[in-house]
Amino acid sequence: MQQRLVSSIVMVPVVVGVFVLGMPWLALGVGILSVIAAMEVFRLLAAAGFPVRLLPGVIAPPLAVAGMAWAAAPVGAAAALVAGVLVVAAIDAFRRPEVRDGFMAWVSTSFGAIYASLLAFVIGVVTVAPTMPADAPLFGFFDAGRTWLLVLVLTVWGFDTFAYLSGRTFKKGRFLNHISPDKTWSGVIGGTGAAIVIATALTWATGRSPLAGAILGLLLAVTAQAGDVAESMLKRAAGQKDSGTLIPGHGGILDRTDSFLFAAPALFAFLIALEPLGLLR
Repeated sequence: MQQRLVSSIVMVPVVVGVFVLGMPWLALGVGILSVIAAMEVFRLLAAAGFPVRLLPGVIAPPLAVAGMAWAAAPVGAAAALVAGVLVVAAIDAFRRPEVRDGFMAWVSTSFGAIYASLLAFVIGVVTVAPTMPADAPLFGFFDAGRTWLLVLVLTVWGFDTFAYLSGRTFKKGRFLNHISPDKTWSGVIGGTGAAIVIATALTWATGRSPLAGAILGLLLAVTAQAGDVAESMLKRAAGQKDSGTLIPGHGGILDRTDSFLFAAPALFAFLIALEPLGLLR
């Protein structure tokens, strides 16, 4: 507990400082985190018995972050990045004398690179965020991008916190215990309820429909939970408790960002799909 407290005291000012500074420092910070997360992913894949190549895998995530931060990025840039990962990983795997080993290296390296690159959608939320009306309660505090990023962060943190508290309090119903033994349905329900309330309130505060906020809260709850379970699956396959040891008492960067790997793309898709249709109003 003391380690966790000390780590939090160090981490929180850094995170808040980068958030307040905004772009491009925000993109730089996420880019650094994506490299560390990629290294942890590949360590877990190697521990799980997959042949991987670290260098091609750790290059893709910061490129994805840079691409998301580039407002003038051409259409199809994201698809081109995925294609590039698959092609480079395949070419690198050709050197392996055993065909099956080469194929597994291609698959696992491609997976690790794309999985860690999902963190780029955190910056994607900033770049596609719709403008806020002048009468919105949160108008004027931050730009629209950081405001919607705040919606993402607080909703996911709220889900994680209340899932933990309700799961520890009620301990009812096993939930995917073959992957994560401590998960319960009471935790999932408590976390989901909190996410819906938080997202509804914050979305309303951006000047948007509370109904859209409730839908967003449910979407972020489902994807945040899925992101957490997906990382648990990877750690369980690797026989590891944590993704790393960078943050004493907390584990690795991947342990702190696993929920965002799935929730950030969900919010990104939510914004680009619903705003043009006027469904956020």
